[in-house]
Amino acid sequence: MIYIVATAPYKSTMPRRPLPKKDPIRPDHKYGSEKLAHFINYVMLDGKKEVATKIVYDALDVIAQEEKTDDPVQVFNDALKNVGPMMEVRSRRVGGANYQVPREVKQERRLSLAMRWILDAARSSRRSKGVPMSKALADELILASKNEGTAIKKKEDTHKMAEANKAFAHFAW
Repeated sequence: MIYIVATAPYKSTMPRRPLPKKDPIRPDHKYGSEKLAHFINYVMLDGKKEVATKIVYDALDVIAQEEKTDDPVQVFNDALKNVGPMMEVRSRRVGGANYQVPREVKQERRLSLAMRWILDAARSSRRSKGVPMSKALADELILASKNEGTAIKKKEDTHKMAEANKAFAHFAW
């Protein structure tokens, strides 16, 4: 009797074509932080970088006043560190069923998720209250640096999903 064993197709780690190189982000001119320059690009809408820069710098000024600190960029960095998720779930199809497989989050994605979640939280609180964007952003950054707020709730929900689905971790390959 002959047994036929089905194996997964060979998956090479080399891409078919080289990935495009990302242009390096120049540090912002006021604080000299690359993360802050990256965040300004996230805030920007319709190519209006000056507006985005003014919003972020005004938010940092509000943080400096409310927290009575000389270095508002430290509050910003703490907020990013606190909001960035360590684990997330990725959908994987196995044998006709979709499983939510918990995966570790790479550093670059962790940073971009943190920025996105902070910005989404600030925009949603702004809509409900009619607050200026710089004030809403400052409030969310302060809350996130203290492990509070909407962005932290989003991170905790993501971690809970990963924890609830850890039984499917063996599908991660």
